[in-house]
Amino acid sequence: MTARLILAINPGSTSTKFSLFEEDRLIFEKTLRHTSEELKNFEKITDQFHFRKNLIMDELSERETDISRIAAVVGRGGLVKPIESGIYKVNQRMKDDLTAGFSGQHASNLGGLIADEIASSLCCATAYIVDPVVVDELQAIARISGHPEIGRKSIFHALNQKAVARIYAASSGRKYEDLSLIIAHMGGGVSVGAHKNGKVIDVNNALNGDGPFSPERSGGLPSGQLADLCFSGKYSQDDIKSMITGKGGMMAYLGTNNFIEVCNRADAGEEKALLVRRAAAYQVGKEIGAMAAVLKGKVDAIILTGGMAYQDNYISEIRSMISFIGEVKVYPGEDELKALAFNGLLALDGKIEIKTYI
Repeated sequence: MTARLILAINPGSTSTKFSLFEEDRLIFEKTLRHTSEELKNFEKITDQFHFRKNLIMDELSERETDISRIAAVVGRGGLVKPIESGIYKVNQRMKDDLTAGFSGQHASNLGGLIADEIASSLCCATAYIVDPVVVDELQAIARISGHPEIGRKSIFHALNQKAVARIYAASSGRKYEDLSLIIAHMGGGVSVGAHKNGKVIDVNNALNGDGPFSPERSGGLPSGQLADLCFSGKYSQDDIKSMITGKGGMMAYLGTNNFIEVCNRADAGEEKALLVRRAAAYQVGKEIGAMAAVLKGKVDAIILTGGMAYQDNYISEIRSMISFIGEVKVYPGEDELKALAFNGLLALDGKIEIKTYI
């Protein structure tokens, strides 16, 4: 039997990451960076569809890939309706919601659309998405915000949080479904989730102004002062939204969303950069403490992950706040492409339930 190929696609705001696997063996991984100049002429995220898809196909062609062997194309899930964790076959309803941006506009919406377009052009391939950012397993009490007009939403790094949770469970000889974990994903956005018996029962909205700030997102802001800004006459609605997502956080304080640069400046003695880095660690530690309360102090492990987890001084600041709670494990980066491909292989082998988006 000819070995099957699995193509995994993860579109981000300024990059398109994709990889090709032969069964469970990585053949290649590629990250294409997109400059603001390249993207400025696309009015909507979905307008970038052909641009990004063609880049992927060009790379496959250059590597002389036998695309007829591709059995699964797995895209990062976008802002569809709130759904439970798992792998979903791309269908028309999903494509409609990804195109419209049912829960918002983000480059991850392109994942399922590009996956379906490529799979549809092949004779024997199926398109899937896995653990989109809108995975919603919140317990009812966690949905209450303080005002009925503003409910708490589950928008977080579900794919990476679920992946590292299962990696940790396997390394400790236990099942994810039997554990109580706190997982902090720290990258372009920061999400801190309370995982109990295989479900994320509470998590901050990492996209729209909740929880710790990040390199380019404000996190939670004092609401009265935010309301004053909104009606000050100085800013449009788009301006305010940019302050919350895109131009907030470290970008607003230090003029950069490059966390490595922030850390280098802090280590070189720049007082403001050091204060902002310490504040970022402080807010993550505080959020982890809150999730420990959600789990009533019964925490098997705290997992720190995402690109920011590569920075030792930053991680040390967080450790100093949370180590009393329980074991702290660090899984730097996000192995999201591997998680996508792995789920695709499980689907092809019938080892995982393939869910239907409705």
